[in-house]
Amino acid sequence: MRALKVLLVLVVAAVIGLAVWLYVAPPDLIRVGSGYSAKIVCSNAFLTARDPREVLRVDVQAPGHWLLRYMNVSVDRATGVVRAGLFGLFGKGVAVYREGLGCATVPDGDIDAVRAQPTPKPEEVVAPGEGLWPAGEDVVPVTNEELDAALNDPALAGPGMRAIVVVRDGRIVAERYGDGFDAGTRLLGWSMTKSVTSAIIGRRIREGALERDRTKLLPEWTDKRADIALADMLGMASDLVWNEGYGSVSDVTRMLYLEPDMASFAASNPLADPTGESIGKVFNYSSGTTVMLSRVWENTFADPAEALAYPRKALFGPLGMHSAVLEADARDTFVGSSYMYATAHDWARFGHFLAQRGVWEGRSLLPVGYVDWMAEPHPASHGVYGRGHVWLSPPNTDMPGPKAELPADAFFMEGHDGQSVSIVPSENLVVVRLGLTPSREGYKVENLVQAVIAALDE
Repeated sequence: MRALKVLLVLVVAAVIGLAVWLYVAPPDLIRVGSGYSAKIVCSNAFLTARDPREVLRVDVQAPGHWLLRYMNVSVDRATGVVRAGLFGLFGKGVAVYREGLGCATVPDGDIDAVRAQPTPKPEEVVAPGEGLWPAGEDVVPVTNEELDAALNDPALAGPGMRAIVVVRDGRIVAERYGDGFDAGTRLLGWSMTKSVTSAIIGRRIREGALERDRTKLLPEWTDKRADIALADMLGMASDLVWNEGYGSVSDVTRMLYLEPDMASFAASNPLADPTGESIGKVFNYSSGTTVMLSRVWENTFADPAEALAYPRKALFGPLGMHSAVLEADARDTFVGSSYMYATAHDWARFGHFLAQRGVWEGRSLLPVGYVDWMAEPHPASHGVYGRGHVWLSPPNTDMPGPKAELPADAFFMEGHDGQSVSIVPSENLVVVRLGLTPSREGYKVENLVQAVIAALDE
């Protein structure tokens, strides 16, 4: 009996010791999970008005790591602060909402430091225009039985579909929404945001603030990294060491959920080839690259508040993307790799803008030829990625199943969990498809795009 009591005491002591350790110094995997939970719930709670409990259950726990199933999240709407933790105790994930900047993860817990950062300059809020899209929000669908059949086919729409919008000749001709979502719901684009960052950089190039061949991009790069050109980074060929894996604590998950200053973290990584000979020659897809590019273009402004207002002033406003919110990190660098929320109509506006080669209502917002350059194959990518943060092959195209035949000029914005904007200039076509569709589902949007083209060309 005494031995049993001693064993029980030891077990209790071990459990208490483990709990104290997890509370005081939780492993990075738990911190990543709690930061991710807080961030996704925060953005949806304040930008989409979705029920935080549903977001936690459906968006965070269902498709993610098994540890996420034990995350608890609390939302304080009065202060804009969201907290998350394993069983509500371990991990101490924090995200804070700021008007105009969305939600930022606060890995160090210093909410006051985040609140003290500059904010965008106030601007007059302009309501969406009236009339047909894209000037307004009205949609007159075409009568096309084959198109209706394609969009209503669960295999073509894909599991977890939340929105499909088809634009032909500058008009929305068809749209579909999943249960609980509609044309007014902001949806996260994940890595589709990278293409938006490329367009913002194009705006700064047009204004003379940047050049594609510019080097010495960041002041902390005093070694061979100073030879990296803007074009090398836009083509994902900087040769900087980077791990984009999402299954564990990697460079990308550490940056997004454990680092308050994401750009500085990414910029600290060395060249894979210290001699610099491989710069521009090796393709390595990197969200860190795009966050650094956000820092680069923001640094072209003397006034940080002016930089924070720039995406809306220079791009979203002119395009009528009134719902678009590009989120910033805890140090006011836009997370241009991953975090933009917008309605499906506004994602379609951006796709249509690219299909028109950067021209909107007769006004060229980007340098002449910039969009064509974006969609040129970067030599380092062996034909799969463009020079300007767009894909030249559709997502999951290498997965098993029939391969669709799409026009040669098609290019794509692609994001985590099934986000895509397919742009086919020769067909004057844009297909937006948004949802919650992990890659393990094997969904291939190219089949949807092929079916849409076939239906519209009848």
